[in-house]
Amino acid sequence: MEEQRTDLTQFAERIVQLRQQISQVIVGQEENIDLLLTAVLANGHVLLEGVPGVAKTLLARLLARLIDAKFSRVQFTPDLMPSDVLGTNVFNMKTSDFDFHAGPVFADLVLVDEINRAPAKTQAALFEVMEERQVTIDGVTHPMGQFYTILATQNPVEQEGTYKLPEAQTDRFMMKITMDYPSFEEEIMILERHHTNQRLTALDGIEPIITKEQLMELRRMLNEVFVDPAILRYMAGIVQQTRQSKSVFLGASPRASVALLQASKAYALLQGRDFVTPDDVRYVAPSIMQHRIILTAEAEMEGITPQRAIARLMEKVEVPK
Repeated sequence: MEEQRTDLTQFAERIVQLRQQISQVIVGQEENIDLLLTAVLANGHVLLEGVPGVAKTLLARLLARLIDAKFSRVQFTPDLMPSDVLGTNVFNMKTSDFDFHAGPVFADLVLVDEINRAPAKTQAALFEVMEERQVTIDGVTHPMGQFYTILATQNPVEQEGTYKLPEAQTDRFMMKITMDYPSFEEEIMILERHHTNQRLTALDGIEPIITKEQLMELRRMLNEVFVDPAILRYMAGIVQQTRQSKSVFLGASPRASVALLQASKAYALLQGRDFVTPDDVRYVAPSIMQHRIILTAEAEMEGITPQRAIARLMEKVEVPK
């Protein structure tokens, strides 16, 4: 146990460095940055949602620069085909055989920009690779690395030229992180930084802080994080509430329960602890649940948002002491 705590200290220093480096480029968004790091540690994919210009893509690009791993980016558009994302077999005239040309999903960290701009058949191309970390093309399976993570962005405001993500796909995202406008003070800080450094968004000079192997080691440490049976019941109670509420048409799946457990353990590690507290669960639960539930028409007409619905449901579950 003593050796493990030493490891926690070493990784805690890396996490502090990651936070500091991100905060030098991204103003504010501390909670969202913590949630993003939590999801990456918990081996989960992330959906970043926010209006244009709140640094969704910048945050994803910055995280990729800070982790020494292969990065790829694909811009989803209405005319994008599944083969443009996954890759395709091309006939080689010299060898009279087919050569596989890998698509942009073949990387360690993949940024899918504006995922809701591509039609359903292109979105569905990500189903297998998100769930099973592999791609099957023409009967041949191409496995991805263990670290494989997808960061997707979407704009919730524009409706024209966008396609709603299928429930089966949103369920494959461990977290949905909503990025809001900065506060008045943060807006001033953004202007001051851009006034003194015009190429702030170019990410020039950003060096990796943590390697892919170190992150994988930290992920393995999730198995050592202690979770009391009472906290497991607390997690199950939150998920069960989403299925029993009158304002929820479709509740969270068992995949949400597992995601809540893994994210709570990862967030505990981020705080330098090897045990999960109820506060850890309460911190990550809204991001785990908000995109997995579908509200009833009556609840939506009353102006209830998924975030408010989750907050109400959590209040009904007794917090373990």
